[in-house]
Amino acid sequence: MKQGPLGGLKVLELAQIMAGPTCGMMLADMGADVIKVEKLPHGDDARGYREPSSREIPASFAMLNRNKRGVALDLKRPEGVAALKRMVARADVLIENYRVGTMDKLGLGYEALAAVNPALIYCSISGYGLTGPLAHKGGFDLIAQAFSGIMSVTGEPGGAPMKSGNSVGDINAGLLGVIGILAAYVERLKTGRGQRVDTSLFEASLQQMYWFAAVYFSTGKVLGGSGSGHPLIAPYQAFRTADHWITVGGANQNNWERIADLLGHPEWKADPRFKGGAERKAHERELAELVGAVLATRPAAWWLEQFDAAGVPAGPVQDIAQVLNHPQTRARDMVVALEHPQAGPMKALGLPVKFSGCGAPALTPAPLLGEHSGAVLREYGFSDDEVAALLAAGAVRQA
Repeated sequence: MKQGPLGGLKVLELAQIMAGPTCGMMLADMGADVIKVEKLPHGDDARGYREPSSREIPASFAMLNRNKRGVALDLKRPEGVAALKRMVARADVLIENYRVGTMDKLGLGYEALAAVNPALIYCSISGYGLTGPLAHKGGFDLIAQAFSGIMSVTGEPGGAPMKSGNSVGDINAGLLGVIGILAAYVERLKTGRGQRVDTSLFEASLQQMYWFAAVYFSTGKVLGGSGSGHPLIAPYQAFRTADHWITVGGANQNNWERIADLLGHPEWKADPRFKGGAERKAHERELAELVGAVLATRPAAWWLEQFDAAGVPAGPVQDIAQVLNHPQTRARDMVVALEHPQAGPMKALGLPVKFSGCGAPALTPAPLLGEHSGAVLREYGFSDDEVAALLAAGAVRQA
């Protein structure tokens, strides 16, 4: 049994690319035994996302599939479907992120598998959710960011619609899947019954719009892009110093007054344009120009020392190399090392949740396609002869 708070939890992940694999990885990182069940002949589509300097296993696939064991099944063959159902009988959780209706067509929908295992927690992550007029449509992160309004509020004022640089819909959908699974697991501990957990890229993206929805519900106003700024407060954005960009958070009145004093302009505190939060937001552009002009006179490191000394939240704008090599990142174990049998040494992002009562599971690299097929099937009750027959029929692949 793995270490971690979810040690002993058996999870089948029938998911690919990002949202579902993020959900499975988080569960695996917390100790669950996650079996990644990949389709044949090529497996998870992310295995084809190869960067120009490709290794034996794509970095994008390796990042989201560590701590999992791999089984390759042909679910278009009746033998493959039957094998999965036998595994479901012994599983606690199943994760899938196929287009709505695909699992039903394979004979692996919730009702069919709940009949096999009434205690099963069946998590579906789709483009738009299982209900509603768009339920039948497929989904991608880009489409979800556009549909949910994220792209309308990202970027500079008056600029073209812009997506978030990261896959916010995919990643958040995976996290919502984890939350839903754990809530359903708590319910099962009380009742013994499983249930279906349903979330989507659309809802995961729309959830990111709390502030913008609050403004619309209360005033009817539709906010647009504000660059690095905030929809409700100012100054709260990135500024260019003499050498680099930094961010400054004047999120409340006390911080604003400290900023005005630190920048050598205590008179700003009494200026009618900047006296209160609503006034500062109404005159945000003027305020940003004044603050930016002062910050441009000295280098970032000098200003950050001053802000820290004054107790004002501020920080550098870093690229991915800078943040991955920062002492704070390393102190929080957010960079972990793995050894892949083919690709060699690899690094990945660590688990962003820490537990005082148990250790983290030992890290294992992402599996080869079908790497653990035989061993896992035997653990799930298949005899050697049955495994051999599935391999011979092409319903299972062993790496």
